[in-house]
Amino acid sequence: MKRIAVIGSTGSIGRNTLDVIRQFPDKFRVAALCAHSNVELLSAQAREFKPELVCLTGQAKTNFHKPGKKAKFFRGFLGLEEMLEDRRIDMVVMAIGGSSALLPLWKAIELKKEIATANKEALVMAGGLISRLAAEKQVKIIPIDSEQSAIWQCLEKEDPAKLEKIYLTASGGPFRLYSKAQLENITLKDALMHPRWKMGKKITVDSATLMNKGLEVLEAMCLFKVSAGDIKVVIHPESIIHSMVEFVDGVVMAQLSQTDMRIPIRYAMSYPQRLKGKARKLNFFQIKSLNFAKPDFEKFPCLALAFSAARDGGTMPAVMNAANEVSVAAFMEGKLGFISIAEIIGKVMRRHRSLKDPTLNDVLDADSWARIEALSLIGE
Repeated sequence: MKRIAVIGSTGSIGRNTLDVIRQFPDKFRVAALCAHSNVELLSAQAREFKPELVCLTGQAKTNFHKPGKKAKFFRGFLGLEEMLEDRRIDMVVMAIGGSSALLPLWKAIELKKEIATANKEALVMAGGLISRLAAEKQVKIIPIDSEQSAIWQCLEKEDPAKLEKIYLTASGGPFRLYSKAQLENITLKDALMHPRWKMGKKITVDSATLMNKGLEVLEAMCLFKVSAGDIKVVIHPESIIHSMVEFVDGVVMAQLSQTDMRIPIRYAMSYPQRLKGKARKLNFFQIKSLNFAKPDFEKFPCLALAFSAARDGGTMPAVMNAANEVSVAAFMEGKLGFISIAEIIGKVMRRHRSLKDPTLNDVLDADSWARIEALSLIGE
């Protein structure tokens, strides 16, 4: 019985994680739940799963009512870090998005917890530092993202020295066939109409700009110890092949499945076992075609900015990520146009002097600086 802490339990990944736990009560137990502000759903989850530990990191309009006298309640991100110290937690599922995951993830690694993560931003901001800490603490970070899980599965038991290229697939988002001129009039409603995946708002907007794929490039660099030059992004609108790996002998291995996040979540939690779940199986006789195309870096400049940050390294990825978070938030609030997201990010990156071998505090300082710069530019 593996005791799981679900950090971000009320979001899309968190809810899917709990659905997997629900399917396998003999394999997994919820030890801890954490949400940001959705008290109503967090309360319902706590009543159902009866965790010993519950945390609310943000402000909420209503009070959280503990499901039982034994449940211990924590507040804020400092409370979350304290909660992670509990020995009843075997695995931490990092299901929260954004840079706020960095310090809790760092803490979980220091505590030598098993980690399954769907969070890209922490690895983007401090990939090298996280890799070194995980190696020092002998902690394996298992990816939940469908693309990273696919790469991980293809590379399993293979000699890393024989890796030639990683092909990171992308659906292309809702605007794959739009002209550059059409992108000037995109609304939030348009951007949230993803053709394949049901996700939170921020990641859905990132998918529309292709920044999400850029973040995944940096994430893959951290997880698989490769450079930006070892990764190619491939537009694959069917989203059946979740990513591919090419080896030096010309063999390409791919992982295929339905677009269901419970599949990579289940494997991350049960590794090295494979559990039979409720997800639909692929029917190859119904698949009419698989299409592939090169990404348009001019039409989707966020992807180009991400590759630029990946090549620069140091504190530049943290700056890019922070500027993106601020710009996407402004777009969702109606304060910034869709195409202006990339413009703001680019301006902030050009103003930054990257530190090549940063400490964790350097990364956090760069993140704060970039947010102030982005807000200033948006205000102008």
